[in-house]
Amino acid sequence: MSEQSTTVSVRILDKEYLVACPEEQQEALLRAAKYLDNNMREIRASGKVFGTERIAVMAALNITNDLLERDTMSDATSSILEAMDNRLDEALGKSSGH
Repeated sequence: MSEQSTTVSVRILDKEYLVACPEEQQEALLRAAKYLDNNMREIRASGKVFGTERIAVMAALNITNDLLERDTMSDATSSILEAMDNRLDEALGKSSGH
């Protein structure tokens, strides 16, 4: 199957952008654009960052940091759950050979 690509219009900080996107990913693109727009509006409203380019960079840094924290937390959570599973197996007297 070939992916049909269409052009989707998104608005970020009151500016329209046309983005080529496979049809099945349009909803995800629109959600991402809305999330970015909200993040950039919050940064602009804080009054601490001026200029669209700087606001965009700060938003990108914030979003990237959030994703990296989630990934790190996910790795940490997986490690904790694995350790708890091993301890539970030991407590129940299960060996790794079963």
